[in-house]
Amino acid sequence: MNGYQRIQAVLKGEWPDRRPVMLHNFMAAAREAGMTQAQYRSSPENIARAHIEAAERYDLDGVLIDVDTATMAGALGVPVDYPEDEPARCHGQLLTRLADIGRLMPVDISKNERIAIWLEACRLVKKHFGDEILVRGNCDQLPFSVAAMIRTPQEWLMDLMAEENEKHVFALLDYAMDACSRFVRLMADTGVHMISHGDSPSGPDMISPAMYRKYALPYQRGIAALSHSLGKPHMLHICGSTEAILGDMLETGSDAFELDYKTDVRAIRRIHGDRVVLSGNIDPSGVLALGTPELVAKQTRALIEAYCDSPRLVVCSGCALPPVTPEKNLRVMIGAVRA
Repeated sequence: MNGYQRIQAVLKGEWPDRRPVMLHNFMAAAREAGMTQAQYRSSPENIARAHIEAAERYDLDGVLIDVDTATMAGALGVPVDYPEDEPARCHGQLLTRLADIGRLMPVDISKNERIAIWLEACRLVKKHFGDEILVRGNCDQLPFSVAAMIRTPQEWLMDLMAEENEKHVFALLDYAMDACSRFVRLMADTGVHMISHGDSPSGPDMISPAMYRKYALPYQRGIAALSHSLGKPHMLHICGSTEAILGDMLETGSDAFELDYKTDVRAIRRIHGDRVVLSGNIDPSGVLALGTPELVAKQTRALIEAYCDSPRLVVCSGCALPPVTPEKNLRVMIGAVRA
């Protein structure tokens, strides 16, 4: 089997010839390629080269093409900072009054330079690997997260608390949904094998499970359904402890969840069973970036043991690797998987 075939088997609930490995490594890949984040995000060729070199260096089964968490928001007009060697980040509001949501006009995101760079990078990586390695095109953030950036996270949480805001809250979510759906369609056209999104502000670290079910889950479900209609499996990423919503997340229809170390893998295994794939969930900072090789091996073996009776696992950090992650630790993790 090649990497693409291994991950496809796992998605079908079938045993591959070996556990697949995919890294959430855009910052680490850029650093290993000798690029700053500014250089990385400046051209599709740079993004593609960083990911191709990393995939070949570590013999990965899948490659995740990510840029930052501010591209979609920036395309819609949210002010964005571009640090030299850190990912882009939002600052300030696009919508100062929630009640003014009707004044926001739809944006043709296909005309946005940063969206275009992201998409072309995916085309280049897919052209290079073909169907040898699974190419996962991340589409930045889902509607709940985009809405939070449009309003700022603090204002957005206050919006959700006021019952009289409900009509405008859903109007903003629908506005964000339109933009996110456009990105999914554009990404599908690049030929990537899988589509994925982040939606970390929708997790229990930020809002209650009841709010998740009301304001985030319906839009996650809609995006997963759109991905499926375009012939692409979908992966959802939520940071932090997601144990309180693990059961609810199954209702999204996503084929896989990228979850980080703050969610106990035993809880994931118990609640998700064999219904969905886990991509995760080794601590990217405390273990992979800063831990000893012995700790990396121990944590990797513990993850595999939790899924010893199930093929539904893609070994990953579960969140973005810091740029300082040592090559030795990544090789130890991959070696433990393939031992």
